[in-house]
Amino acid sequence: MSQDLLQRGKAIKLAVFDVDGVLTDGRLYFLEDGSEFKTFNTLDGQGIKMLMNSGVTTAIISGRKTPVVERRAKNLGIPHLYQGREDKLVVLDGLLAELGLSYEQVAYLGDDLPDLPVIRRVALGMAVANAAPFVRQHAHGVTQARGGEGAAREFCELIMQAQGTLDAANANYL
Repeated sequence: MSQDLLQRGKAIKLAVFDVDGVLTDGRLYFLEDGSEFKTFNTLDGQGIKMLMNSGVTTAIISGRKTPVVERRAKNLGIPHLYQGREDKLVVLDGLLAELGLSYEQVAYLGDDLPDLPVIRRVALGMAVANAAPFVRQHAHGVTQARGGEGAAREFCELIMQAQGTLDAANANYL
């Protein structure tokens, strides 16, 4: 893990996640009745819970809107959920105003072009291993894991390691 990424992670108060391709593997599953389902990684979910337990607020900003994402956010206790929003920087501006935070206190994990404006603006903008090449090129860092396969967990642990809270966030689970 680079010293630059650890330095960027020290002041993070808000971690924001995209969904498709980040918290999932990016595939969309449609059933004949028109309903949709997604698969989520339990390691990622545990990482998000640990990050919140360490004192970092979390949010999801997704371009798509599905009930399953709302259910996942509720199950994990993610307090800020925005779906059906391609204008992610505009959404983040509103959330920062609501929380009284600045871009220097935000980390973001994304995978595709709609994520790029946020990735380039925040203190710690990262891409998953299988993100679009242009996005990986402009991110501060790239996870070793692919989206939906532990990338969010890696991102969460990086922030906790930077802040010296990784062990403390785990304490309830040991």
